[in-house]
Amino acid sequence: MECTRQEMMAIATGREFSNGELAIFGVGLSMLAGYWAQKNHAPDLVAFTEGGVFGSSPVGGLPWGIEDTRISANATSFTNAIDALGCLVASGRVDNAVIGAAQIDKFGNVNTTGIWEEGTQPWKAGRYTLPKVRLNGSGGANEIACGAKKFILMVTHEKKRFADRVDYISSPGYLSGGDSRAKMGFVGGGPCCVVTTLGILRPDPVTKEFYLDAYYPFSSVEEIKENTGWDLKVSANVKMAPEPTAKELANLRAIDTTGSLRKG
Repeated sequence: MECTRQEMMAIATGREFSNGELAIFGVGLSMLAGYWAQKNHAPDLVAFTEGGVFGSSPVGGLPWGIEDTRISANATSFTNAIDALGCLVASGRVDNAVIGAAQIDKFGNVNTTGIWEEGTQPWKAGRYTLPKVRLNGSGGANEIACGAKKFILMVTHEKKRFADRVDYISSPGYLSGGDSRAKMGFVGGGPCCVVTTLGILRPDPVTKEFYLDAYYPFSSVEEIKENTGWDLKVSANVKMAPEPTAKELANLRAIDTTGSLRKG
């Protein structure tokens, strides 16, 4: 069934949600993926935003913000970010989540703070230095990465985004790999997968380094490796992710009624 790369990424992400989960996601593709899952196979998925809009579903199309009337009109409750992030997420009650990344490394660490000149990254300089490009920061992603039982990373698959080591850790994945995250005592379990515009990566259960688990009907193992900034390992059982069915696409487009996220 013909679909765009953005639609394939949204459906692949949505397939990672299970019925009955309590989930948090932001606007855009992450919200499209979550509400598609609710409509498609997880009717009892309970959704909320980092702004505190709880138990709602979009009305009249996807919202432009986390407190847009399209998302708050039929909410079960409407509180604030302290309740959402400081109570629900920080206490470990959230089952699943979606966050994005400007830059990601092989252990699932996320950078949304800035891009530095080669050699001037804080971890190389030994102190914080001004970035070449200042990004918008972590928002609620750091709290989600630390507190959610698991979370999904959604990233456009480009070599400049997939670095061997991120310039700055805005939101933690598995830090330096192995048991380094566990030693920090985070409530949350870490990223369960990275869903991109080309395929799906999952963490090795021991090393926590992400490997290629699946590619899409329109991508290939070679293309994915070429667009990754480290020597990406490939599963011995690497496979093609199932192509979206007509029903799955219809459900997705029923959520994205304006087609604003239906890019190539």
